[in-house]
Amino acid sequence: MPRVSVVLRTKDRPWFLARALRDIGAQTFRDLEVVVVDDGTDPAMTARVVEEAGLAAVRVVEPERPGRCAAANAGVAAASGDLLVLHDDDDLWEPVFLARCVAWLDARPEDIGVMTRTTIRYEAWQDGAWRQVGTAPFWADMQRISLTEMLQVNRAVPISFLYRRAAHEAVGGYDETLDAVEDWEFTLRLLVHHTIGFIPEPLAIWAQRPSAGAADANSMFALETEHRRDDAIVRDRALQEWIGRNGVGLPLMIAGEFAELRRELFARLTVELDRRHPLSALARRVVLAARRRRGTGR
Repeated sequence: MPRVSVVLRTKDRPWFLARALRDIGAQTFRDLEVVVVDDGTDPAMTARVVEEAGLAAVRVVEPERPGRCAAANAGVAAASGDLLVLHDDDDLWEPVFLARCVAWLDARPEDIGVMTRTTIRYEAWQDGAWRQVGTAPFWADMQRISLTEMLQVNRAVPISFLYRRAAHEAVGGYDETLDAVEDWEFTLRLLVHHTIGFIPEPLAIWAQRPSAGAADANSMFALETEHRRDDAIVRDRALQEWIGRNGVGLPLMIAGEFAELRRELFARLTVELDRRHPLSALARRVVLAARRRRGTGR
């Protein structure tokens, strides 16, 4: 039984799958298995890519239902390791990622998992391959995995997170009612009762291709609408649960104060812009006058 199970999600991207398998094979930590979750690719093509990769412990499973979240849960169910990581086929690791993360969890049994700092890798299609054209740090100032900060916005990606199987025993699987943000919602449930460690070295690589379309696109671009919708769904569910126990009073007051703060801030910014840029103030008054004549008043 391996220590680590890498749950590798893929769909219609044999080029990325082959790259991901090569990258996993370059890890210095060797006590692992790879569970390839094929969410709709031609099975013969996937089998050929896996065979050509030549890794010792690779299995291919197909989820019973389509979708990113169902694929994640199918991979977790098929995995046998006591440590898990959710790997999307276009992302990458530094060769010591698994070794450093396993060592962290062995030394800190109180942590349910550990995340590393992440580098964004910008890619463009050049000479028949997706090649790196730039990099940037992802949340360069992050010092720890904080529930407070995670409530504001997701500050982690699955490729950076190795966690114990006990996490699923504690909070369940990935939420299959969501089409996106399933990793963020899972992390929030964990952080309510558990700690997640943080390794400050940039050992995970999140590949982004803003110009890509179809199967080669990133979910953050291709599923932008789904991300916004599911982000709101997760927040609404939590708010509904809180209001059901405590009433609407406090959220109603906070929402009103926030709206008033926005109005005050906008007014102050407008005054400052008018002082610095008189022509922009004149243009704004002309636009407002035209809207009033049309009867919109906005």
